[in-house]
Amino acid sequence: MTIAVFRSRTQLFSFVQSLRARGIQPNIVSTPQEAGVGCGLSAEFPDRAFSLAQILARANDGFVGFYKYYGDKRKRLVKLL
Repeated sequence: MTIAVFRSRTQLFSFVQSLRARGIQPNIVSTPQEAGVGCGLSAEFPDRAFSLAQILARANDGFVGFYKYYGDKRKRLVKLL
């Protein structure tokens, strides 16, 4: 799963709605502390939707970045470019 972080909840919900309109069912999750930014909530979505998510997120002014957990969610979080 990949996590998309946004500066505001309005921008987050716009992104989530865009994914849902295209058949992707994201989860709304707490923004990981490692991200250090954002509105407190983020969108978590399947890795298979990453290309679509990139297009949608980069069109959103409030997009901060993509993050991905590797291994257990209690372990390291790595920012994607």
